[in-house]
Amino acid sequence: MKSLFEHGPSLRTRLLLALIIAGALMFLDHRLQTMQPVRSFLSTATAPVQYLAVLPEEVMNRVVYLATTRSALREDNLRLRDELLELEMAVQRLNFLENENARLRQLLGSEVRQASRRMVAEVVAVATDPFSHQVVINKGYANGVYEGQPVLDNRGILGQVISVARTTARVILISDQSHAISLRAERNDIRVIAKGIGDLNQLELSFIPHSTELKEGDVLMSSGLGGIFPEGYPVAEISSIDRDERLQYARVLVTPFAQLDRVRTLLLLWPADATEQPVYDEVEDVD
Repeated sequence: MKSLFEHGPSLRTRLLLALIIAGALMFLDHRLQTMQPVRSFLSTATAPVQYLAVLPEEVMNRVVYLATTRSALREDNLRLRDELLELEMAVQRLNFLENENARLRQLLGSEVRQASRRMVAEVVAVATDPFSHQVVINKGYANGVYEGQPVLDNRGILGQVISVARTTARVILISDQSHAISLRAERNDIRVIAKGIGDLNQLELSFIPHSTELKEGDVLMSSGLGGIFPEGYPVAEISSIDRDERLQYARVLVTPFAQLDRVRTLLLLWPADATEQPVYDEVEDVD
């Protein structure tokens, strides 16, 4: 009588047969790429399983992201609301001060200061002469630029226009040795003259007596004298005062607020009493 379950090849034989088949398949796949369709079929068949395996993690990450985003948006909304409230209060305070300033000027019999017209310009060239601090900008008389026009950057006064062509103009910086500007101290209204000394980072005040009440750290503003620069724009800060009695006057050096050594974009001003009118480009945004 035969056994119900006949014994097959031995385990050793099965292992050897499996190794031979595996080696043959590896050889055929390496040389002839015969298993490529099989791999593609298996990858396609197992793709849904892979998606299902990572689906819970992706859903959890999405939920956490949405919760975090909503929380961050809520915090940003609250912060922006507080900032808006503070800005509204500041605007109200500014309106009050402007109205009060206008009333005081009327009482003193002076005209209310009007807003200056302005235009943004870019530097297209810098003077190659090391003893001349001048730049060329991309605006000219076609844009209403005129000689003597004040020029600023986002920190303070830079200089003034000295010559104008149709589409360009030349600007002399306040650090040039031939330039001088009338200033007043913000703290006590002492009026001084600041001259360029050929140093982009320093100016010098002229004819300052040893007994001056100026001190280091004083902020100097444009005085409005001379009819070129409007009054009240920041220009420089006193950096050092040498009261050597052997000198006829005290030597006072100031540091300009404007970044004269890296001028790229600047602002042209048309004071309220200027006869010239700015001519804006069609694509230029004007306030």
